[in-house]
Amino acid sequence: MSFSPQSRVWIYQSDRKFTANEETEILYKLSAFTNQWKAHGNELLAKAEIRYGYFIILTVDESQAGVTGCSIDSSVRLIKEIEQAFHVDLFNRFNIAYKVEEEVKVQGKEDFETLVNIKQVTADTIVFNNMVQNLQELNTKWEVPFRDSWHSSVFAHLL
Repeated sequence: MSFSPQSRVWIYQSDRKFTANEETEILYKLSAFTNQWKAHGNELLAKAEIRYGYFIILTVDESQAGVTGCSIDSSVRLIKEIEQAFHVDLFNRFNIAYKVEEEVKVQGKEDFETLVNIKQVTADTIVFNNMVQNLQELNTKWEVPFRDSWHSSVFAHLL
């Protein structure tokens, strides 16, 4: 399946890494969902994936059929079911993900601020911009140095 660079994406970040078994189960649920995902009766060209064991990414190529409020609501219901079934938090936007070498870490806003203060997170630290809107941005603006991210404006006084 080929997806347009303008395909819409939604990123849900877990507060902890999924186990291998959890990831398998979640991918099964996501696949079952995307294979039948519809908007006003029209099948959506959609896919789901998990990256780094933390990020659930839903992608919809709207060139075939556009998403609607109801179709988005159904995806949110699925994500909430995953949250409950696996005891994870996928909607807390105050959890910040970053990389230490190639390992992803997730911290709450206050703990992340402490790491910036003590220089364990620097301007060069890679952070994840889960606000990207489409596949092209996912590929170019999702993993960025802290200095180039929206996060830096929140913590600018510490850099």
